[in-house]
Amino acid sequence: MSAHDGTHDGHRHGQGHQQGHGHGRRHGHGHGSGRDHDHTDLDWAELAPLLTRQAETQSPLYTEAAAWLASLAPAGGVRRVLDVGSGPGVVTALLAEAFPEAEVVAVDATPELLALARERADARGLGDRVATLRAELPEDFGTLGTADLIWASHSLHHIGDQRAALVSFAEVLNPGGVIALAEGGLPARHLPWNAGVGRPGLEARIDAAHADWFGEMRAALPDSKEEIDDWAALLTAAGLTPSGTRSFLTDVPAPLPDAVRAQVVAHYTRLREGLAERVADDDRAALDRLLDPADPLSLHRRPDVFLLTARTVHTARRAG
Repeated sequence: MSAHDGTHDGHRHGQGHQQGHGHGRRHGHGHGSGRDHDHTDLDWAELAPLLTRQAETQSPLYTEAAAWLASLAPAGGVRRVLDVGSGPGVVTALLAEAFPEAEVVAVDATPELLALARERADARGLGDRVATLRAELPEDFGTLGTADLIWASHSLHHIGDQRAALVSFAEVLNPGGVIALAEGGLPARHLPWNAGVGRPGLEARIDAAHADWFGEMRAALPDSKEEIDDWAALLTAAGLTPSGTRSFLTDVPAPLPDAVRAQVVAHYTRLREGLAERVADDDRAALDRLLDPADPLSLHRRPDVFLLTARTVHTARRAG
């Protein structure tokens, strides 16, 4: 499972599963923005810089979420945290800072990303408390060990049988331990509804195209089982007690800092590559204009580009 910080922009389905990535087998989750919508593998080493920038942009969101989780910590404290689908380790480091007495384990299927997680932890003086673990889920649940807190950001939906996976997660939790699932939220928005390029409502149509792709991806997963995304009910069925749900906002208004603008351009570039066959001709033409640096209404030049999105975190506790 590679989930990459729950940060990959463009991963959308339902109420906005974007900024996240994780998968049990490397079936090529394209996050709505990759050239891999035929379910071929992604090059995670190539994607690493984009994943890192996206996670860093949303660090305030994840810092706020981690502080909330600290308020839900078991009475005996948090001694071991699993960041399932850690990617390049941006959130891993934030969790280590939020839980200063804990060992935090970055869990991912991609060695290159785990190496980046290690480098980030070392650079921030967290190396003695951050470990890495290469694991493919659901096959490798038995290698995770136990934990007081499990953070799984947009990774569960890359396991075909989500209900069974939650049971396995529940077994990993120590008594009183908490699981936090970052699943859902709101689709990212970057442009006004009428952006002056093509028909108004381009981002909504991209969301619809990605939702269709996401459904196909889910159906193609090994042991895929259709479930209603009622996370409280699924957590309860796994023997856990729901302990609250909150959403966290990322709001970077126009004019964007250069680094965030570059991230938005990279996001749209992958959208153009990955969803070309799923959108109408005029929407493809609109994407081409948005990506043309010479066009005055391109993402490179227009002053009204922004970043607005929300992540929803569902929590539950194992009985103490």
